Amino acid sequence: MNLDDKSLFLDAMEDVQPLKRHSDVHWQPVRNARTRQQVDTLQLDNFLTTGFLDIVPLATPLEFKREGLQIGVLDKLRQGKYSQQASLDLRQQTVEQCRQSLFAFILQAEHDNLRNILIIHGKGKEDGSHANIIRSYLARWLTEFDDVQAFCSALPHHGGSGACYVALRKSAAAKQENWERHAKRSR
Repeated sequence: MNLDDKSLFLDAMEDVQPLKRHSDVHWQPVRNARTRQQVDTLQLDNFLTTGFLDIVPLATPLEFKREGLQIGVLDKLRQGKYSQQASLDLRQQTVEQCRQSLFAFILQAEHDNLRNILIIHGKGKEDGSHANIIRSYLARWLTEFDDVQAFCSALPHHGGSGACYVALRKSAAAKQENWERHAKRSR
């Protein structure tokens, strides 16, 4: 890079602000973890919808299961029997910040072949509270991801009604690895 190129680059980058580091995303170490690569979400359109929202009453626990998923998987999820591989804290963020954070978080979790995650949305005291608005959007947004197989309210020690467990679809690579492991056992 010659001096003219460097000065042109510096002039072009003059008003660029570095991105803030998010302390609200926590990745747990995973056995057989490969080097984690960041998913470039800037190239992907965030398809999560906003606009009119049906508010989920506080008395209604969050719960969703894709057709074809075994009921035992949802039962285990409800009982907190799957270890949480990552968590996202959406408390005290705007709806748009939550939308962006959730989109990037789910894509990264899919990329890292994670299966079980925890999303903390906060507890509200009234149906119209900010925490319940986020909770209601979360219930909508999670169903918009094809790889979200199920979700439900968390157990008290993981945040209770202020958080939810999410089960993601097993990746093709993980299915193949599982098949190979079980095929070796049966020989």
